[in-house]
Amino acid sequence: MAILDIKKAGTLVLKEKCEPVTDFGAPALRRLLDDMAETMYKANGIGLAAPQVGKAIQVVVIDVDDDKHGLIELINPKIIRKSGCEVDTEGCLSVPEIFGDVERAAKVTVEYYNRRGKKQKMTGNGLLARCIQHELDHLEGTLFIDKATSLRKEK
Repeated sequence: MAILDIKKAGTLVLKEKCEPVTDFGAPALRRLLDDMAETMYKANGIGLAAPQVGKAIQVVVIDVDDDKHGLIELINPKIIRKSGCEVDTEGCLSVPEIFGDVERAAKVTVEYYNRRGKKQKMTGNGLLARCIQHELDHLEGTLFIDKATSLRKEK
């Protein structure tokens, strides 16, 4: 496994709409998922999308460090249901030291494929729902700062 370079705001790939994965058996996909997870953990993040490491494909890893879920790998994810509304503070590994308040659905259901190409569905609320929405925004070329109602710099 390898630590990948996290792209920062202003890098073109972060504004691109990502392509779906079509080859679930590719060793490169498994390697990317493993490397993304290692990179996310090393950076003390809770989510990382493929464009953040320079790949314009629909791949996300998430680990919100709760008791129900460990590492979650989402390939070609689509939110199929949203409910509720919450405003909370977000940050992003691609926008270091900047935080902002973002309105998100309180609960989401997402359909996705796992690394073996098997279709899955999961529902998350709270931090997991927020993280899913944040990372899926990356797949559409959107950064949280594009949605934030306020921004502030913190160290």
